Amino acid sequence: MKNELETIQQVYNVAAEFIINYSFQILGAIIILIVGAKLASWLGRLVTRLCEKKNVDITLSRFLGSVVKILVLTFVIIVAIGKFGISIAPFIAALGALAYGTSFALAGPVSNYGAGLVIIMSRPFVIGDTINIGGVSGLVDEIHLATTILITEDDEKITIPNKHIVGEIQVNSFANKIVEGTVGISYQDDPEKAIAAIQMALSGIDDICSEPPPQIGIEAFGDSSIDLGMRYWVPTKKYFQTLYRGNMAVHKALQDAGITIPFPQRDVHFSRAES
Repeated sequence: MKNELETIQQVYNVAAEFIINYSFQILGAIIILIVGAKLASWLGRLVTRLCEKKNVDITLSRFLGSVVKILVLTFVIIVAIGKFGISIAPFIAALGALAYGTSFALAGPVSNYGAGLVIIMSRPFVIGDTINIGGVSGLVDEIHLATTILITEDDEKITIPNKHIVGEIQVNSFANKIVEGTVGISYQDDPEKAIAAIQMALSGIDDICSEPPPQIGIEAFGDSSIDLGMRYWVPTKKYFQTLYRGNMAVHKALQDAGITIPFPQRDVHFSRAES
């Protein structure tokens, strides 16, 4: 029992001595961390707003703001550690050794961050563009260092690791997406009349872009019909609803113009073999 009391007394003495000797340093470090964190957040927002006022791309603006915030926080932490008279050199050496030891396990995430930096700096696409990568298509909603997030017309979010974007074939159609369709008309009908009817129908839909204008023409000569091709641009967020409206408008326009939309037919002749 006596030994336990002596141990408790020693711990108490050490704790009391530590508080007496370092109380002001601890208080100062806490104040520095609180003020520094608020200052870092404020400077990060300030840099972002200044970049946006100068019409800098929103992705690059956010990136620069985050860099400033991280740099200020790093400086604040170094100052806070210095309040205790602790050298940061051993910490840097330990972090270097830790980074080397975990580099193989973190190869994937690190490559994502590197690819994200390339995307942010080179800007092959920006927020609001429509991109198609590896068969995945959508409107760019967010660009982070590790991932890029696309959003579809159905508000589905597609998260793509950035390492799967850099070095791959990218199709960027900016804010719009192309609609390609085909409609067949009878060989007895006038294709120029049908093309004019289709152009008039598509021009009445507000969401179809006028620049570039819709392209309509003879695409192929089928077995049962003259195939007219249609190509026009629509906002990515309204792709399917505009496609459906366009098809309905074209069908009605051809019907009103007396144009026949044929279906495949085949004539079969039977011959009786003479006995």
